[in-house]
Amino acid sequence: MSEDNPAETVETAPAESNAIPNGKGLEPGEEITASAKTPPAADAENPHRTENTEANLPESQEFLSGVDDKKTPQFTDFEGKTSFGMSVFNLGNAIMGSGILGLAYAMANTGVVLFLVLLTVVAVLSSYSIHLLLKLSGIVGIRAYEQLGQRAFGTAGKMAAGIAITLQNIGAMSSYLYIVKYEFPLVIQAFLRVDKPAGEWYLNGNYLVIIVSIAVILPLALMKQLGYLGYTSGFSLSCMVFFLISVIYKKFNTPCPFVDFTFNSTASVLNVSAMDPGGEIDPACIPKMANLNSQTAYTIPILAFAFVCHPEVLPIYTELRNPTKKKMQHVANISIAVMYSMYFLAALFGYLTFYGEVEAELLHTYSRIDPYDTLILCVRVAVLTAVTLTVPIVLFPVRRAIQQMVFPNKTFNWPRHIAIAIVLLTFINLLVIFAPDILGIFGIIGATSAPCLIFIFPAVFYLRIVPEEEEPLRSFPKIMAACFAAIGFLFMIMSLSFIIIDWTSGSSKASSGH
Repeated sequence: MSEDNPAETVETAPAESNAIPNGKGLEPGEEITASAKTPPAADAENPHRTENTEANLPESQEFLSGVDDKKTPQFTDFEGKTSFGMSVFNLGNAIMGSGILGLAYAMANTGVVLFLVLLTVVAVLSSYSIHLLLKLSGIVGIRAYEQLGQRAFGTAGKMAAGIAITLQNIGAMSSYLYIVKYEFPLVIQAFLRVDKPAGEWYLNGNYLVIIVSIAVILPLALMKQLGYLGYTSGFSLSCMVFFLISVIYKKFNTPCPFVDFTFNSTASVLNVSAMDPGGEIDPACIPKMANLNSQTAYTIPILAFAFVCHPEVLPIYTELRNPTKKKMQHVANISIAVMYSMYFLAALFGYLTFYGEVEAELLHTYSRIDPYDTLILCVRVAVLTAVTLTVPIVLFPVRRAIQQMVFPNKTFNWPRHIAIAIVLLTFINLLVIFAPDILGIFGIIGATSAPCLIFIFPAVFYLRIVPEEEEPLRSFPKIMAACFAAIGFLFMIMSLSFIIIDWTSGSSKASSGH
């Protein structure tokens, strides 16, 4: 296959330089111009790579021969065609989890300033982590997370990365389908104004999850390329923008010490103002700038996982039109910046609406005021849509991980592609329907796999793959990467210990998945 790859031919075997399939044999003097024309990734090649290419040739035939940064047809089966904007939508949608619903609660337990500091730190760390992944994929010409693992630690590295991606994303998909299971029946019930459901099938969350999976998620999950999902991602993100605008609007339409629907139904208009008779502002209506309590512990893992999109970064990079490291880093930075501002605004206005009364799931708090509020009903539909359309994007890396682990040297095959999607969706549906208590287990999985994917793996792979000649262990980038891995271990230990303490103390607010 080295003939498809001019960069490699020139690099590894100058003698055969006329084998370049452009029909013009190269004179020895022209070798320099040929290698000068190769994209930056090939220039950044290290001397170490040359023997390596010859050493693992059988393997490199399939995946590792992608030195040429422009095209890796052997690995991706096609050339990237996805535009910059679509890639931003896809990555933004991968970041945007169901976590946005819990952020107001997180802010209530940290205070406004502390929340902003934590959110900023996590966003910057996520961006740095993507920078490490892109730098690595440029150095070795590999565009899959599991293959980076294989390159760093052989089969063990590949399996570790594959298992972490699979667990993390199955956890995320389950949490999305949980939202469908519990929110969808409430929405239908409110639209039909059914006060006391009498066991109708269309108000049964289990049936609704199966219908949504078959009718919406499966057809999207069967697509061959992520790029096409840019349209649904754009729609999904606009649903979340609608959610955000509604939260901001509601802030100015909800009286401050708010009145529960049960009390409110008797008096149609209650003129409640935030002022006490003495003209003092009600203390329950003053936002806390910093706040530490027993629930603060949860907000750190919730925020740490608010930007998990790392398994999706390399597939999206592969499908980008004319991909370069710089262009993909721009995609990542724009996606993270947009999500960062949406997260902060949603948390801030959600918190300023209810202050200390805010619940772990923001939409439930609105239902306490008026369960038949039309705007909140529309918001629920929008959130359901967004969550449903995110599942196929999260399913892509899992399918890729399974293919890399189980069928490492096979080319693309439709029956297998379809079978893996159906098996995964069936498995997740069974989990959501029959194992409602599994969320606690996903809390544990989230606390272990997410820090691995965001912090530990990119840093450790970087330390291992970038050769000493290029960056000695004491060099600044390597020291940064080592610190980054340490932060990951710290996050993991903190999250796990919080969850275990919580389990032993008997309350069950274990932060789940994404």
